[in-house]
Amino acid sequence: MDDSAVIRQLIRVNLELEGYEVVTAADGAECLEVVHTVRPDVVTLDVVMPRLDGLRTAARLASDPRTRDVRIAIVSACTQADLERGQSVGVDGYLGKPFEPADLIELVRRLIEQPPGAGRESVDAESA
Repeated sequence: MDDSAVIRQLIRVNLELEGYEVVTAADGAECLEVVHTVRPDVVTLDVVMPRLDGLRTAARLASDPRTRDVRIAIVSACTQADLERGQSVGVDGYLGKPFEPADLIELVRRLIEQPPGAGRESVDAESA
């Protein structure tokens, strides 16, 4: 979920080319609505979004019994404070902007293969 239509389209196209089904939302509030309807395996979030930012969205997803097993990836130009806050609220992985499509695909693939709740203790911030 990203407030930039161009980034949402980039994520959508690259993941769909790999065979993933993709649903998008323009902000965190819309994301929460979509996630409760669609039940995705992975949610990608930008940190800076209108109405409800990515880290607050991640915290709500991770704390809700209906969505706590959804893997959460931050795809954003993160600060060190964002990385630390993300780790504390249940983010599973990070990808810094700008990003290579292959890195996005690898991150999503890795998160899908993780058992529920795995990886939330450690953060892969090398790309952020």
